[in-house]
Amino acid sequence: MKLLISTIIFLIFASACQPKVDPYQPDDKVPEPDKGWKLVWNDEFPADGVPDSVKWNYELGFVRNQELQYYQKENAICSKGVLLIGGRREKVKNEAFEPGSSDWRRSRDSADYTSACLITKGRAHWRYGRFEIRARIDTCLGLWPAIWTLGVQKEWPSNGEIDIMEYYRSKGKPVILANTAWGSGERWKAIWNTRIHPLEEITGRDNQWAEKFHLWRMDWDESFIRIYLDGTLLNETDLSLTVNPDGFNPFHQPVYLLLNLAIGENGGDPSGTSFPVRYEIDYVRIFQKE
Repeated sequence: MKLLISTIIFLIFASACQPKVDPYQPDDKVPEPDKGWKLVWNDEFPADGVPDSVKWNYELGFVRNQELQYYQKENAICSKGVLLIGGRREKVKNEAFEPGSSDWRRSRDSADYTSACLITKGRAHWRYGRFEIRARIDTCLGLWPAIWTLGVQKEWPSNGEIDIMEYYRSKGKPVILANTAWGSGERWKAIWNTRIHPLEEITGRDNQWAEKFHLWRMDWDESFIRIYLDGTLLNETDLSLTVNPDGFNPFHQPVYLLLNLAIGENGGDPSGTSFPVRYEIDYVRIFQKE
């Protein structure tokens, strides 16, 4: 009994002595996997300057959803252990411009906003695991930051989309979303499993929420995808229900990761927002079962 009491006291003391992460600052501790997990890929963004080209690729130009931003490499920089994705209000030339084109990506000769989208496509991909991304988002009107994945095979949405984090406006109200999407049999039309969490419910419990870093986590195995924010479950997808009409289940294939800051569209009208803005990623850590 004395030994048991001594052990309990030791564990309580040890827990109390564990260094706590300052929610307002980057976490510079060495990642320590939970029991049964191993770290297979990570970026702590340790070196100031451009992101590691061995780990990251980029989307460039106008890409999707008729968003306002023009993606360029220059808007991503690492500083003091954090990846900074900057959104700017600036006029830039559209290198893909074609007069008279019906493609919105080519019909505009210039853009009024710039940002960045970093992707691991062509660099790294994973099948199943625990994805942890610690980030701080700007909640101003007009912004649409995201942490998400796409499958390596088939076109969207038959390749499968997982939105570990999206922030934008829904019916005019700021919300945090956690989603999965897969093929419906109709091209470009997805079946969605979406959970919407009003930001006011979150900030009502913490009025300094937007000033802090937060941990988004996805646990993904052969049966389920579960998405968490600071340890709270946001959404769960049963993978027995995510089969495309052709019999292909996109969530049983490897995926690549995207980190981006979109501007406009679902984010709302950015014209009244002060720029520059920034989306900060402290780290990306991917674990798999041992």
